[in-house]
Amino acid sequence: MTLDISGRSASEIAESVRARIERGDLLPGDPLPPVRSLADELGVNRNTVVAAYRQLTQAGVIVTRGRSGTRVADLSPVAQEGFAAGSVLRDVGTGNPDPELIPDLSRALAGMVGRPVLYGEPVIDPELEDWAQEWMRDGLPPAAELRLTITSGAADAVERLLAQALTRDDAVALEDPCFLTSIHTVRIGGYRAVPVPVDDEGMTPDGLRAALEQGVRAVVLTPRAQNPTGASLSARRAEELRGVLEDHPYVLVIEDDHFSLLSQQQFHSVIAPGHRRWALVRSVSKFLGPDMCLAVTASDPETAERLAMRLTPGTTWVSHLLQRLAHALLTDAGTMAAIERAGSHYAARNAAFVDRLTARGVPADAGDGLNLWIPLPVPARAVAEQLMRRGWLARPGDEFVLGGDAPSHRLRLTVHDLDVADAERLAADVAAAVRAAGGRLVTREVA
Repeated sequence: MTLDISGRSASEIAESVRARIERGDLLPGDPLPPVRSLADELGVNRNTVVAAYRQLTQAGVIVTRGRSGTRVADLSPVAQEGFAAGSVLRDVGTGNPDPELIPDLSRALAGMVGRPVLYGEPVIDPELEDWAQEWMRDGLPPAAELRLTITSGAADAVERLLAQALTRDDAVALEDPCFLTSIHTVRIGGYRAVPVPVDDEGMTPDGLRAALEQGVRAVVLTPRAQNPTGASLSARRAEELRGVLEDHPYVLVIEDDHFSLLSQQQFHSVIAPGHRRWALVRSVSKFLGPDMCLAVTASDPETAERLAMRLTPGTTWVSHLLQRLAHALLTDAGTMAAIERAGSHYAARNAAFVDRLTARGVPADAGDGLNLWIPLPVPARAVAEQLMRRGWLARPGDEFVLGGDAPSHRLRLTVHDLDVADAERLAADVAAAVRAAGGRLVTREVA
């Protein structure tokens, strides 16, 4: 069936498809005919239809999903982190750090000195670069030749790294479930997300192997405190993933170590000494605050050069005032001690809430990071709806899932800023919501 698609040349076929989409005859998610069948219907060479579909893909009009075929692109917005706008409910799905644990900037601001920075000067401030050399080398292969640059946060770094290496419709391996910002970045870039399952030890080797066999040109993974699951790479898993990547040295590997200084887990990198295209990104937003839009990226020299071309001083550089402020805080013993206490605080609060849930028949594990990834015996959306009736706004796992159409049985909660009374109430309400949604609670055996 041609769906009234016409044309003899690639440009004519592409224009016919685009016109049908603009008229609303084809809607987001609607399938397009397979290349071979459309070519037969139109009486043209198969390569002509391939070229037409390529034009539409590069324009972001359609997307190719491998065995799932070619479909009209869905331009609906991806869910974003942060407070839900306009809600009167208590939001326990924000993914935010506790503002009370973000260091006071006033003393560092008052002591800031330094000459003005002019056009054409290095993108990274020299003092911050000197400090970051040791920070970024920690956990990487000792022989790795690395260069540093600065971006406006981790999301900015990932977006620029992908843009300097990929073209529209290139495949990118993403963790599944996945960090919302990574989903958004890949979608707006016009890349094709290939989901790789995540378990308790991080990205799975079999999943990564399958993604590489599908021709992914980049891999984005979280070595610690994976969002939303809280998983961190074990030493064994990192070694296994390095083995999988061994035959693909030119695939760009991006490690987003967003929780870095707050993490309770050791950092294990999947970047082997012989890997040619790689980047390690560490932002300061989780411990110095989201408004400190700054991330340090360590990468191989070629990737660093390409990234630097997208950070021309005077247009898209990161303010040296901001860099000097970050350096002043990160070299202050009191600030670093406060960051260490904050990491312990998040871990303790999450563990205490898991104990409350488990005692009420909803067993869970704390993991690492700002959030909890709660397993449920029933679909998460049903539980989230019940929680709304009790005054809570939570995030069902469906928002984070890339692969499959099955409903998620996970709930992501941000609970570290709840006081004891509210934590007790939320734990009781989660258990009640599970029951109301038709789920059975797990009763503990009494010794």
